[in-house]
Amino acid sequence: MTLIRKYLFSASFAALVAFGSVPGIMTATPAVASEIKYVVNGVPVTSYDIQRRTAFLKLQHRKGNLAKEAGDEMVDQTLRAAEIRRLGIKISDKQINEAFGRFASSNKMSAAQLTQVLQQAGVTAQHFKEFIGSQMGWNQALSARFKAQNGSMSEQDVVQRMLQQKGSKPSATEYMLQQVIFVVPAKERGQIGKRKREAEAMRARFSGCDKTREFAKGLIDVTVRDLGRVLAPELPPEWADQIKKTKTGGATTVRETERGVEFIGICSAREVSDDQVAKMVFQSEGTKDQQAEQLNKTYMEELRKRARIVQR
Repeated sequence: MTLIRKYLFSASFAALVAFGSVPGIMTATPAVASEIKYVVNGVPVTSYDIQRRTAFLKLQHRKGNLAKEAGDEMVDQTLRAAEIRRLGIKISDKQINEAFGRFASSNKMSAAQLTQVLQQAGVTAQHFKEFIGSQMGWNQALSARFKAQNGSMSEQDVVQRMLQQKGSKPSATEYMLQQVIFVVPAKERGQIGKRKREAEAMRARFSGCDKTREFAKGLIDVTVRDLGRVLAPELPPEWADQIKKTKTGGATTVRETERGVEFIGICSAREVSDDQVAKMVFQSEGTKDQQAEQLNKTYMEELRKRARIVQR
């Protein structure tokens, strides 16, 4: 479910871009003692957890009763963690560390520098990574819930929707795509700048998918993948806008990913309309931010209703 990605590094992250220039950051006072403030289905939420989340909210320039908001967020995070475990969703330390590194890089910092800023602000890198892992896992949980509720549109449902639209069968753009990856191992992320320049040079020469592998010959650690037929509603959210505004024979801008740096070539694009397209378009029509927010709200209300939450 593409829209649910907003819950993975939510909008609050935009405020954190100013990390490197946040005025008045002082070294946080170490926690003297940690008390249990909530017990959520037997799992304690401590004053230290809330203290770190409060510091995190301050970095986002949030206003209001931050201590209460932090407590509520930590209760919700504990509930989400339990649900993620119940669903068997696993987010590895590697995934979290890579996301942490990408966030640092996007803010023109090394992971070590970001760690220092978080420590000085009283958040700590560990708390931030716990937050990242929670958001990544919750993103998958929301996607699973959405698919369970909306992913089984029958042929009868499609016909009914077409009748509502006076027999009109929707169309969608069908793309043939090619992915070019300049691989950068996690331990060599310092080479990102160099690899990005190499990718930009190759992209500048891109004029169609026929010669990509020829261009890649002689280049080290460059992977060319034919992605085949991809309909517009299936496009990865992080690439969709770029692909849609790129002409056939062109390539998207180069962007950093967990694999290194990459771009996507548009081999061909055409409008298609069939039953499969109709089903996919109808199913994707509801994937708006408002629906995502409602699903998140409903899911959390459900978890809270079932939970045993004791405040101390």
